[in-house]
Amino acid sequence: MSDDLPIESLGGVGAKSAPLFRDLGIHTARDLLDYIPFRYDDLRFPTPSNKLGTNAGEENAVGVVTQVKERRVRGLEIVEVRLRDDAGEFTAKWIGRNRYVIGRFSEGMRLFVRGRTERTLAGPALNVTQYSQLRDGETYHGEMVPVYRASKDLPTRKIASVVAKNLPRLIGVTGDDPLPPGVARDRKYGTLASAYHAVHAPATPEEAQAARERFIFTEFLVLATAAEMRRAEREREHDADPLKVPPSLLDEFETALPFPLTGAQRRVIGEIWNDMSRDVPMNRLLQGDVGSGKTLVAAAAIVLAARNGVQSALMAPTEILAAQHAAKLAPLLLPFGIPVEAVFGSQGARARNAAVGRIASGEAALAVGTHALLTEGVDFARLGLVIIDEQHRFGVEQRARLRAKGAAPHTLHMTATPIPRTLAQSVYADLDASTIDELPPGRTPIETYAVRVSRLDEVYEFVRGNVELGHQAYIVAPAIDEESELTSVVAEAERLKSDVFPDLRIGLLHGRLTPKEKDDVMGRFSRGEIDVLLATTVVEVGVDVPNASVMVILDAHRYGLAQLHQLRGRVGRGAAKSFCVLVYPDDNVESERLEILTESTDGFRIAEEDLRIRGAGEFAGTAQSGAADLWIADLVRDIDVYRAAKRVAESLLANDPGLRKPEHAGLRAALERQPTTRALVLSS
Repeated sequence: MSDDLPIESLGGVGAKSAPLFRDLGIHTARDLLDYIPFRYDDLRFPTPSNKLGTNAGEENAVGVVTQVKERRVRGLEIVEVRLRDDAGEFTAKWIGRNRYVIGRFSEGMRLFVRGRTERTLAGPALNVTQYSQLRDGETYHGEMVPVYRASKDLPTRKIASVVAKNLPRLIGVTGDDPLPPGVARDRKYGTLASAYHAVHAPATPEEAQAARERFIFTEFLVLATAAEMRRAEREREHDADPLKVPPSLLDEFETALPFPLTGAQRRVIGEIWNDMSRDVPMNRLLQGDVGSGKTLVAAAAIVLAARNGVQSALMAPTEILAAQHAAKLAPLLLPFGIPVEAVFGSQGARARNAAVGRIASGEAALAVGTHALLTEGVDFARLGLVIIDEQHRFGVEQRARLRAKGAAPHTLHMTATPIPRTLAQSVYADLDASTIDELPPGRTPIETYAVRVSRLDEVYEFVRGNVELGHQAYIVAPAIDEESELTSVVAEAERLKSDVFPDLRIGLLHGRLTPKEKDDVMGRFSRGEIDVLLATTVVEVGVDVPNASVMVILDAHRYGLAQLHQLRGRVGRGAAKSFCVLVYPDDNVESERLEILTESTDGFRIAEEDLRIRGAGEFAGTAQSGAADLWIADLVRDIDVYRAAKRVAESLLANDPGLRKPEHAGLRAALERQPTTRALVLSS
């Protein structure tokens, strides 16, 4: 059977149900084969009546009929059968159109029933989905029931029925096994066909788990092999400019700074300069907690590039962030005679043309900008270093387009969102990573409190007190308009202006403002012309106003811990004592999760907790886009399996770099079907 056979050609799939399968992403026979159950109801044995209702899913029970009641309530036919087993009594109920069961049951009959159980005052009541009569002395034989992710219109029972009806045919579309035979043998995995059978129709929980592990290991092996091959390919490139590092440059750089480098900054600068001294293009990730000094490290890389006569480009996702980088870098680079040129979409034609001209001539050693750097007409005389800030906000193609403006520039990716180490091992598997794990001395500690929304008036009085001391405050809300139960930043700004802070200067910042409007608001806030800034998460990264001492986050339960930590990092940048207040609903149980932030300011620990609580998928679209696309594996739960797969990938490629041996044909085919692999799209 062809693996691209349409879903409607399978038994049990008709014209009405085929679109419902497609809505779940199941278009072909192969898609259905790969639609692995996410759990199983273990219905191999009947549950004693005194234990019914203790499981979340369906349960089996076997008993002898002691009483039968048939009645009609508001047009619904209800059949209730009282059953007794060795542990006690329970009720089996059929509700709805039950003409087919009316009159079928009598006292003394032995029944098997399956369904979900409710606990009632009269004891457990099982709502029957399946039943059969057992002969005297007949032993009940149950099964492991697969549970599939379903939709409102396509229940798991229907999916399981179609899989069961077609399983032998489906297994015929498995194709080549990506797992080399020797690896499968060493890890004591069975054949691919037997794994598919075991995962869809297991006889025992152990059989299902063994099959799942085989698929998890295979997915990670493909992932890790792709990463190793891409790393090896990069290492074979020798067309980057090897930049010479003068022996005294680090001391010279530090002397020009108003403060000494931390040990972590010195170490990371050394790692980056070492990469840039090679003719292999650098591909390094620079991560560090809020306020750890990533911009300073980027400045050191730019200085080395300029000393070697090559240009640098720094691309940031927003004009606010790009402008802030330019403002921070200019004084750091001034002692080395490196002017900063800015290229923004909102620039006037004259200013833009002048900037583009200086970049093209090589006069500008550093260009800082947004996506505008990618446009035609922005050309570099000799681009040797590309720095991409908040790199997860740019697509693969965008990052490649910037690098393509140079021959083979060194690339430094930066992120202000601490990435859990377990996740980074997979998502950034073909990047070298540098971590600044030490904060500069003098950073003001931020006191964090989790407060119920019923105390919001007290929180706003606290904000007022800090403003009266000459400081400023942020108030962050999750929504722009009043379209849901979420707090609207626009509505809250109006309420504060009219009712709470009529005497204070209130500003409003959100994603629907034009770049010029955003710059105007942030400029006024930076100059102290706004006392309280109401904003959405556009202030999450990079915004630096030292006079801001209070951050209030409304509906804090709606954010991940890592994002809350980033928002908190907007304060504590000056000499004043700083505070973060996390506001959550009175009836919400999220306070325990938020307490993690009140106890720790370590971004890496917080990121690990966030990953543990929310899972890898929740990081998609923030710091780890792509991780959610894993098919069956989970990076948190299965990290040990990933590490084992990575070791196998390294060993396979050490002995067969191109995977040309016949036993590696299946793995090579899997890589060709996924040339970048899902979780590695960030690193290219």
